[in-house]
Amino acid sequence: MRTPAHTSKDGVDFVPLPWHKIFLIQFLNIAGLGPIFGAIMGALYGPAAFLWIAFGCILGGAVHDYFSGMLSVRHNGQSIPEIVGHYLGEGSRKIMRAFSVILLILVGVVFMMGPAGLLANLGMEGVFANTNFWLAIILAYYFIATVLPVDKLISKIYPLFGLTLLIMAVGVGGMMLVKGLPIPELTDSLSHPKDLPIWPMLFITIACGAISGFHATQSPMMSRCLPTEAYGRRVFFGAMVAEGVVALIWAAAAMSFFPNGLEGLNEVLAKGGAGLVVNEVSVGLMGSIGGMLAILGVIACPITSGDTAFRSVRLIFADALNISQTSTKNRLMLAVPVFAIGFALTFIDFNIIWRYFAFSNQALATIVLWASAMYMVHESKSHWLASLPATFMTAVCTTYIMMAPEGLSLSTSIAYPVGVVAAIASLVWFLRAAGKRAASAQPA
Repeated sequence: MRTPAHTSKDGVDFVPLPWHKIFLIQFLNIAGLGPIFGAIMGALYGPAAFLWIAFGCILGGAVHDYFSGMLSVRHNGQSIPEIVGHYLGEGSRKIMRAFSVILLILVGVVFMMGPAGLLANLGMEGVFANTNFWLAIILAYYFIATVLPVDKLISKIYPLFGLTLLIMAVGVGGMMLVKGLPIPELTDSLSHPKDLPIWPMLFITIACGAISGFHATQSPMMSRCLPTEAYGRRVFFGAMVAEGVVALIWAAAAMSFFPNGLEGLNEVLAKGGAGLVVNEVSVGLMGSIGGMLAILGVIACPITSGDTAFRSVRLIFADALNISQTSTKNRLMLAVPVFAIGFALTFIDFNIIWRYFAFSNQALATIVLWASAMYMVHESKSHWLASLPATFMTAVCTTYIMMAPEGLSLSTSIAYPVGVVAAIASLVWFLRAAGKRAASAQPA
């Protein structure tokens, strides 16, 4: 079967690329600093983080990413809201459009402000020490990357950044083995320094590396560049597995590098956040080269995720409004309003709003998994590969929003049962819908 890269080739978004480039771009797009920062924060929960990353990545994240990528391939490169609407109905399509756009603009804005602040604090003087100067530079780059054809910029430099991210993780993992750092065993009894419960907090804290809805917004970009479906598994499934390995390495490094274990990690996090942890671990294990890679990663990786977030917004609007993107005029018509909104949001304090990102991210992944399960029903195939992780993530998201401070702040005695009931109810609804679909497919 010919892929959209050939059937809809337009020289802008639909461009056939070599599979190794697509793999590295997909890896960088879905990863950025997610499997590093999330794994470091999740390391505070102890060795349980290893289990969640491993099982979450293989049984949840890789399944989620593969389906979101290949369903886009099978539906002419459409964005994820259109795919969800196709299998879960028009109401779900409209919700996902709004949900995805808000999520992606939040990602893009925060990944502008974070790197701009880091660049302004590198010790330079004059205009180079001004956050607004770097914000303007990054915003201009984002705009160019969003509008330019994918093979003009993204396909040329992103594979290099993706390779750097992999090398950085391999270097950290290798030096941990060389120096014999005491990685905690799964049988070790370690508790979060702030006594936060593993369920459901761990499953929300570690998203990239385990399962992340943001990935579903990125996969369609590469589905438009896939030269053959035969590469789907190595690109979409494979990139997620690679991200899981990166997350495992950084979770292990965060748990074992500091002398006082989790208490020491918590102290460094309180002092300078996950960025300081990355810097201390990299320099401590790999010297000045490690420090250079750490700085490069902390600055470049969020930028390369932020610009593709805005590009995804353009594609979602283009799909929703059925606007061809072959002309520069049409691309500018969609990109300019999006960036105007993004720029305006840089003046708002995200400390409160951003707390909802983690929940929104996992909720999006849950919806995509349910849509994937319905696709399997439509194809008369076993749906459990997608419906089981969808049920699990429904319980996670419901429980979290019930008990989290930014949610309803209810006690675990209420939140836990509600989460279980919501998961069971969702599965029952799905099975009834699947049964009706199977019955209607039977010959009269």
